[in-house]
Amino acid sequence: MNFLGAFLTSFIYLVSSTLLYPVLLLLSILTLWSCAQCGAFLGEWIARRRFQKTIEIDDGNRRITLFLRSSRVAAFYESLRQIQVRRDSAGDPHTAYLLVSAEEEARSSLDWLRLVVRTGPMLGLMGTLIPMGTGLAALSRGDIGRLSSDLVIAFTTTVVGLAQGGLAYWIHTIRRRWIEADCLQMEYLAELITGKHDEERDTVDEAELFEKHEVTAPVRSRS
Repeated sequence: MNFLGAFLTSFIYLVSSTLLYPVLLLLSILTLWSCAQCGAFLGEWIARRRFQKTIEIDDGNRRITLFLRSSRVAAFYESLRQIQVRRDSAGDPHTAYLLVSAEEEARSSLDWLRLVVRTGPMLGLMGTLIPMGTGLAALSRGDIGRLSSDLVIAFTTTVVGLAQGGLAYWIHTIRRRWIEADCLQMEYLAELITGKHDEERDTVDEAELFEKHEVTAPVRSRS
């Protein structure tokens, strides 16, 4: 029984010690990724502030002027116009599919940020606990130099992991707000253009129905 316990303890210690370098590698990769995300976020923020595009839509009763929020909304509007030009029916499922696809693509861009929000602190905690185990083992042997180096690794990985999680959460929060605003405007555009085409289609149907049921008075011939 003692042999089994010693074997399991040694095995777990070996596994834990082996995970240190993969954890450090992942933390290094996520650090580079976080720096790249900061640059991409800054570029997107500047692009959204500089983006200016205004459209006018005639809903039948009045002309509505809209300021598009981003290039994502502008691309959706152009795709929506192309679909409505090619299709006679505004209730075509292509419109709904286009809206759902655009919203799903926008929201899926936040998946990696959500992953790093949880993964960064988790890796930081692993990078803290693993060197603590080896450091305590070194302390039992009187190796103070190994203990100090392990403690340095433990605390630095904690700081790096928490910084990655906080930065990813901050970027995720702002981007989610942008995406929600874009999705709201895309839904409004789809409903507005669909309603306009529905009204035009109803007007055409009423005209065709009137032409089909128009009664022509018989012409009497003079005797």
